[in-house]
Amino acid sequence: MRTGKTDKTELFEKTPVPRAVLALVIPTVISQIITVIYNMADTFFIGQLNDPDQVAAASLSLPLFLLTTGLANLFGIGGASLISRSLGLGDTEKARKASAFCIWTSAGAALLYGAVIYGFRGILLPAVGADSATYGFCESYLFWTLTVGAVPTVLNAALAHLVRAEGYSGQASFGVALGGGLNILLDPVFIFGFHLEITGAAVATMLSNLIATLYFIALILLRRGKLHLTLDPRYYAVSGGIAKEVLLVGLPSSIMNLMGIFSNITLNKLLVNYSNAAVAGIGIAKKIDMLAFAIANGLSQGVIPLIGYNYASKNARRMRDAIKVTLLLSLGVTTVGAILLFTCAGPLVRAFINDPETVRYGSMFQRIICITGPFTAVTTVIISIFQSVGQKGKPLILSMLRKGGLDVPFMFLLDHLGGADAIAWATPIADCGAMLAGLALFIPLWRKMAQLTKTPSRSS
Repeated sequence: MRTGKTDKTELFEKTPVPRAVLALVIPTVISQIITVIYNMADTFFIGQLNDPDQVAAASLSLPLFLLTTGLANLFGIGGASLISRSLGLGDTEKARKASAFCIWTSAGAALLYGAVIYGFRGILLPAVGADSATYGFCESYLFWTLTVGAVPTVLNAALAHLVRAEGYSGQASFGVALGGGLNILLDPVFIFGFHLEITGAAVATMLSNLIATLYFIALILLRRGKLHLTLDPRYYAVSGGIAKEVLLVGLPSSIMNLMGIFSNITLNKLLVNYSNAAVAGIGIAKKIDMLAFAIANGLSQGVIPLIGYNYASKNARRMRDAIKVTLLLSLGVTTVGAILLFTCAGPLVRAFINDPETVRYGSMFQRIICITGPFTAVTTVIISIFQSVGQKGKPLILSMLRKGGLDVPFMFLLDHLGGADAIAWATPIADCGAMLAGLALFIPLWRKMAQLTKTPSRSS
């Protein structure tokens, strides 16, 4: 059934492109930054205990926790792309069915994942590098964040993507910010106030994600007349290409996350052969560098609804202009961020922990991996463009190249050639290679859009 368009048509079709891009990406970038800050908060407050084993445990647990982001991206980004394209065609019925499929399937997948982590913890924790000094800390952290908290963690992020797909970027970002702000406030209460240490950080994370999820559920229920998202299980459908479209479009982001986990586990397993301080150092450096990635990711994800809508509406000129604005913004901001992170590496790492060996490793790793910011900016925007127009294979190739495909082989090579001090160079090498591959895949699409702009478009 095809009906009228949403009240965000003006933003998608008429608002000047720079203003439309900024309206969508600024709240998304802010929410991404807040997400990074509250992820950093766990490491920061745990680091104040001055126990490298607990900081290392948080780093070792991170890959398993980040798989929830992969699940959220699978259904959130895949669903957001399908919903925005459906609304661009005026097919609100399909948008509703897609939203119900994404919400209920992501919740079920998260519940299953939390159970698997608990049931196989004896195998999984040693596999990610936990030893006798860190195993108990990892077990406690993952029990609260995943066994208990997987469903709200996945739903919080997935619902933010889906709400953003209808143009409600501000409301989506508020939900993410709500969870992040609560986590930052609750961390010191549970870690120091209740003397729970790393377990307190995990409980704070679980509670903050739960409250953010309840916010999104309330938003959907209260705005039933404006949002096409629905919690009604009667709209749940896998037919009509809904499951296929959601899963195949969301798969590249999920694969990128999965490969990132594989990459992190490999890195931790190599570094743990040197010391837990090296593992803690790379964990802190990666948490700090996530700030640059968050900006690039927020810019690329925020513009997906605008590109997808105009692609479905066959407005190639507006779509092309949105891509240009996003690329320039992303490159500019991440370049500045890389410079700041490079020059301030030492003080930033020292703010997390005052252990001299950990600070030495962390500062060195930070200066190496932060230079990937501009490379990552280009690659993530290109991946989002392909996802916006419903392409599956190309984003998948780029995702696998960026994480796992290139960096893991280089980790082993650099470990052999230069030891712990050289391993981190695998990250910029892989990101540069993925960017070059992305440009090679993107240029034909860009030329095709340039040809289409010569044909009068539907709107300006």
